[in-house]
Amino acid sequence: MGEQQLDVEGAWLTDAMDTEQARDLPLDAHLHTDLSPDSEVPIDLYAAQAVERGIAELAITDHVDFEPGAPAFDFVPFEVRERTVREAAERWAPHGVAIRFGAEITYDSRFEEAIRDHLRRHAYDYVIGSVHVYAGSPYSHQRVGSWVAGRSLAEVMAPYFDEVERATRCGLFDTLGHLDFVKRYLVPHVTAEDLAAAPELYERLLVALVETGTALEVNTSGLRQAAGETYPSGAVVARFKVLGGNRISAGSDAHQKDAFASGLEAGYGVAAAAGFRELAFRRGGERLAVSLPDRFRIRSGPNEAASPSL
Repeated sequence: MGEQQLDVEGAWLTDAMDTEQARDLPLDAHLHTDLSPDSEVPIDLYAAQAVERGIAELAITDHVDFEPGAPAFDFVPFEVRERTVREAAERWAPHGVAIRFGAEITYDSRFEEAIRDHLRRHAYDYVIGSVHVYAGSPYSHQRVGSWVAGRSLAEVMAPYFDEVERATRCGLFDTLGHLDFVKRYLVPHVTAEDLAAAPELYERLLVALVETGTALEVNTSGLRQAAGETYPSGAVVARFKVLGGNRISAGSDAHQKDAFASGLEAGYGVAAAAGFRELAFRRGGERLAVSLPDRFRIRSGPNEAASPSL
């Protein structure tokens, strides 16, 4: 693999898509198509599944990178991505599926001004900002063992969480994607249980989300990977709510046809258990709220009646 490749080899993935795929939900806010370098799924395959399963709205959030040589650096021009998604939206609207044009932008503080300029010049319906792991990272499969050795958990997590905090505080994104995605790469050196035992490490990230009004994503891809839980876990989402967080999102982060809406029912359940009644979203204009189905409201936490509107 080249030095700038996304580091998926050795990331302790589980290949089986055995997480239940959701039905009758209002929104999957994180999907990748063949407009991303790590997916080969035409947008129409997701849309057809959405019709079959009653998923009312999709956000197509293909990767955009700003480091030269990174996988999604100039992979598909903005104009082509927008035209492809907008044309699909027209095709599928008569079938009852709304398709929004979004992006998942890899946040790298070295390229923050380039990201800012891109978003100033290009209009998306919805933008996720995420920190990813590339082959040169200390978390890559070639390096993670030596990186972890002899370091405290706080020291292990610091480079990733520092960048997540910067991504949040830059104020460029509607949603912070898969907040602790690095769990995917740390197994078996650091487990989800290890992180659950150190909730203080998350506190500054959650405070940054609250202070900036950035939505926290419940990303269900971790349920089909070695982490075995959402990014972040239900406990972290609940703490976000306690701290005053009132904007939550949910997405399957599918890159394969069989992963569409995978785990999304569980992701909605994580949000509901923390006391959220609505998902935060944007359709190209002002921020808006998408109500959770009634079955999740019944399962909402004890403070759900007092949940502030988005």
